[in-house]
Amino acid sequence: MTEVKKHHTRRYRSPARGVFRSAAHLLLLKPLLWTVLRIHVHGRQNLKSLRNNQAFIVIANHSSHFDAPLIAGALPRRLSGRLAAAAAADYFFKKWYKMLPTRAFFNVFPVDRDGSKTYKGLTGQLLNEKVPILIMPEGSRSRSGTLGDFKPGTAALSIKHQVPVLPIALIGAHEAWPPGAKIWRPGRPTVHVNFGQPLMPKPDESVEQFNQRLRDTVVKLYNKFIPKKGEK
Repeated sequence: MTEVKKHHTRRYRSPARGVFRSAAHLLLLKPLLWTVLRIHVHGRQNLKSLRNNQAFIVIANHSSHFDAPLIAGALPRRLSGRLAAAAAADYFFKKWYKMLPTRAFFNVFPVDRDGSKTYKGLTGQLLNEKVPILIMPEGSRSRSGTLGDFKPGTAALSIKHQVPVLPIALIGAHEAWPPGAKIWRPGRPTVHVNFGQPLMPKPDESVEQFNQRLRDTVVKLYNKFIPKKGEK
């Protein structure tokens, strides 16, 4: 069996960096988002069972540059400060001007998507060290805004490490800033952030079954706030 490489994870666990991120979210990120968007947050009561000293996985549908900032801004500070977001190593970690701001605001950690194994084991190591993580199970932004298939990695991580998964639906983010657009749509478009109940894998539930249950949950959360025809 190949030994899994140990990665340096101190920066993701640093209390000082967590305090800085919380301040950045409160003073910069959230005021900007709530100014350019009309944001409605639902299901905050579902977050009560999550503690700031435990590992958990946050998932959401992915169709906009707004997705990670919306999640960071909508989560309470006790949960968002330590949250580490998965980011493509070949995109966010090749150029310093992409890496530094995303690390500062979203505590990003690199994920291989080019077939290499440079960062293999890092996600599991973070969970073992009680660092909560954000993963977009679709893998990349939906160009149409419709929810794509979920890759099974999130379900597999939850089963292996026995950590809860917090499902989130982001409604309206694609319309507010779709892929390919250089900037968001003006006029404060409406966006909903809908938190679901944290989910644990059931005894003997397979990766495929749990993965489908996670996707079905996000779909239900999303459908609850789909804008009616003609509604902005």
